[in-house]
Amino acid sequence: MDAPPPVPSPALVEEYLPVPWSTLQDYHCFGCSPHNSQGLRLRFAVRPDGIDTRFRLDRAHESYPGIVHGGLVGVICDETMGNLIVLRTGLTSFTTSLRLRYVNVMRVNADYQCVAWLHVASAGSGADSASHVTGADGLVHAEAEVLDADGGLVAAANATYRPTSMGSARRHLNLPSEEFDRIADALAAARSSSTT
Repeated sequence: MDAPPPVPSPALVEEYLPVPWSTLQDYHCFGCSPHNSQGLRLRFAVRPDGIDTRFRLDRAHESYPGIVHGGLVGVICDETMGNLIVLRTGLTSFTTSLRLRYVNVMRVNADYQCVAWLHVASAGSGADSASHVTGADGLVHAEAEVLDADGGLVAAANATYRPTSMGSARRHLNLPSEEFDRIADALAAARSSSTT
């Protein structure tokens, strides 16, 4: 029997932002797909400086007894930062590096929050959202923190992502054309709404 999926912490339920590809029934991202019964099913809410996700993991996600597997901490940070880029810029982005610092253990069956924000590029980098967050190196730089229910730091991450045009993404994503076109439309809508 499958373990039940993790659920968002009830401590603060907000209006969640749909990720563009969540409308695809066969989209199975381990981190954020609502359709993956084995996944984390993370959902994201707006913050003044970025986005966050609130979650609780159970014994199916542990390493040592009662402790969440450290690799999942990285997954949660990467998902939150990566989806922030998609939601803020409307561009797919591939992780080029991720550095994670563990400060404390994450316990199973406890409430946590991951917050993420982007490093804004210099003012002269351009007017639209994508160029506003893309550095001179062509990469987007982001940070995330995992906090416990008392606001204590559990982990901190920083990462770089390479924004990818839809033409390039088409070569990397293994999707039928009609599904890819639906994602491209959803990303364009996300980009349009992020600039208004």
